[in-house]
Amino acid sequence: MKNNNSSVKIDGIDKKILRHLMEDARKPILEIARNIGISGAAIHQRLRKLESSGLLAGSKFIINPKVLGYSTMAYIGIFLDKAMTNPRAVNQLKEIPEVLECHYTTGNWSILIKVLCRDNEHLMQVLNKKIQQIEGVSRTETFISLNQQIDRQIQI
Repeated sequence: MKNNNSSVKIDGIDKKILRHLMEDARKPILEIARNIGISGAAIHQRLRKLESSGLLAGSKFIINPKVLGYSTMAYIGIFLDKAMTNPRAVNQLKEIPEVLECHYTTGNWSILIKVLCRDNEHLMQVLNKKIQQIEGVSRTETFISLNQQIDRQIQI
């Protein structure tokens, strides 16, 4: 495993380990070791190297938002009146808990955000009372996601 122009080189064993963990991050290391045919210590060592290379960025539990009553996912394109207001707008967007992602984009919008709300009425409140009140936001364009059809990571 080499770091070459910010690209990490991984071998076949690294790929097997990563595939197992991407399938189930809670899979016991010894079970993976038996499956691959190397020691648990070797897997721990490889995982430490993958983490220090920056390829692995932690692990997390995924919460199902629908169980908590959040069923409206939307993408909102934000038009700023001036590009220089971007940092200030992003700082204010960070304060809105419904905003899950924020991207600086090319194209028509200055910013594209992903928001999660309980329902359409909640979305309207977030839009009208929070997002559109941010200084520098001239207008927004909202796209409601009806169904997420693909959810995956890059293939290893």
